[in-house]
Amino acid sequence: MHLTDWLRYTGWISPARRLEWFPPYRSMGVKVLALENGWRKVRLLLPLNRRTRNPGGSMFGGSIALLADPIPALSCNRVFPGHAVWTRHLEVDFRRPGLFGLELRFDFDADVEQRIAADLAQGQRSDPCFEFGFYLPNGEVCAWVINRVAIRPMDQSRSRGGALRRRQSRNRIREKNV
Repeated sequence: MHLTDWLRYTGWISPARRLEWFPPYRSMGVKVLALENGWRKVRLLLPLNRRTRNPGGSMFGGSIALLADPIPALSCNRVFPGHAVWTRHLEVDFRRPGLFGLELRFDFDADVEQRIAADLAQGQRSDPCFEFGFYLPNGEVCAWVINRVAIRPMDQSRSRGGALRRRQSRNRIREKNV
């Protein structure tokens, strides 16, 4: 069993510790400052250290993007369980060099939550857009993130059918090449 699988199914570890122990986050030294209201308020600290510092002495943009990518999807997954959720689009606007540790501040807006709930109640999919930032210790925005999440009804027959169609298509191609 992989560490990520073990963390997912271990009930005695808090969600904050599980997030900190996620291997990419653990290697960067990410700390959970707040994980409140069922993932509707998330505060994480991305420290500036030897793994996150670029040769110029500031934060790697990739470290910022790596931390920003799954947070809205994880939040949607907790708020709307039983749906397939993934990041559809990620855009990061780097505004200042990250010369210190950065605080990710993500808040799940109640209006967005109601819109998603209405879409899902009608059996539709939802593609909400979230905006949040990485802040320097003095409160200035270092990087602004726009993250679009895809939320789909969990339809196992459709996903199995897609995998089956891909497998059949590969087999046809192999048969033609033989």
